[in-house]
Parts: sequence; C-alpha cells; structure tokens
Amino acid sequence: MKIAISRASGTAKYALYAHWLRQVEPTIEIIDLFAEPEKAEENLMECSGLVLTGGPDVNPEKYGKAERNNECFIDPERDSLEFPIFEKARELKLPILGICRGAQVINVALGGTLYVDIPTDHPSEVRHQSNPDGDSRHTIEVVAGSLLKKITKASEGTVNSAHHQAVEYISEHLRSAAVSHDGIIEAFEWNEPTGKPFLLGVQWHPERLEFENVFSHRIAEHFIFEVESHSLLFRTL
Repeated sequence: MKIAISRASGTAKYALYAHWLRQVEPTIEIIDLFAEPEKAEENLMECSGLVLTGGPDVNPEKYGKAERNNECFIDPERDSLEFPIFEKARELKLPILGICRGAQVINVALGGTLYVDIPTDHPSEVRHQSNPDGDSRHTIEVVAGSLLKKITKASEGTVNSAHHQAVEYISEHLRSAAVSHDGIIEAFEWNEPTGKPFLLGVQWHPERLEFENVFSHRIAEHFIFEVESHSLLFRTL
C-alpha cells in the first residue's frame, strides 16, 4: 500500500510524516512527490492516499492578495507542485489529508482565502505562531456532528501550533470542523460529503504531537483506514 506525501524529505521535520503514519501501519510505502516533481502525477497514480504537508506560505497571488507577497515566505516550487497534485488526487478520488500549509492549499484550491498574517489580520491572545523553542499550544473546540468529532470522539482538546496564516473565508465546498477560542478555523471537511472520498484539513501538526493525543493518533488511524479501504476497492475492480 502506497501513500503519497507532497514533501517527506529534506529535513527531520518532513521525515516525521512517514514515521507518524508507520506507527499505525509499519508496512506502508511512502512516495515523496517532492523528490521527483516532474513525475509527481505519474507517481500519485500508484498511490491510495495523499498527504499535503506543512511548509512555507501559500503565495497570496493564489487568493487575490498579491500586494502582500512581501509579508510571506513563499516556495514557488511547492505551489506549482501541490495545487495540480490536489486536483489530480480529487480526479482519482483519493483520500486526502491536509496538514497546516496543506490544509491552506486545499481551501485556496477550492476558492477560499487566507489571513496573510494572523497577528495583523486577526489579532488575539491566542498564539498560533511557533515559539523560539518549538511549537506553541492552544485549545480547540470540535464542531458537534463533524467528521472530526466522529474520528477523535472529543469535543475539545489541546493541539500544537506553528503558523502565521490561516483560513479566512472558507470555501463553499468545505465546512469548519474545529475552531480555536479566537475563532480561527483549525480544521475542516467536505460541506457535502456524500459520494466524495475522505478529506480532512487540520491546522495543527499531528505528526509532531504526542502520539497518544487523540488529535494525533486517531487522525492517523482513520486516514490509514480510508487509504486501506481505497486500496482494497481498486484491487477488487
């Protein structure tokens, strides 16, 4: 069983995604799409799921705020890889998990916008950016009736945080699944999930949380379940 990860190498933090998923299923094969960007779509077609990972800022040009590019750390290579890959994964009906930047890519790709800089655009007492010694922490509230609530069986909890951007206007195709106390959307899912493959975007980093935290291990477990189900379905066709 193969899972595509938009970037799974280059630094120790990127390597954590594979380690996190393998705590659930040690035999999975990780396909790092960033390693061969020219073959990304071809390699994706061999996989049964996609993880869009964290990383630099999404270019504000993608959501109509090009004049604020100087407030961002942009990676054009990641943008040029991940937006087409997301669309290809939708075409292939793959389960998709977006983490931090990956969640923001999903929202923008589906017509939503982002806060370019939370302290500037949505100031609050909740710290979303990382600290000098690592990720910050804050609580979230899970939306009743959401898929995230079903997965985690939690109404609230503590997650890590390392971002200065976030969902501003959520795509009409999505709905909020969790919020922080200042109203920032911390997770989302399909607005109308019937007939669609699994999709979940989370603003925190479950791969860097303690695995026993329900906002880490239960997300990994459910994503692996969805990937296995997709793999089994296509083996029987």
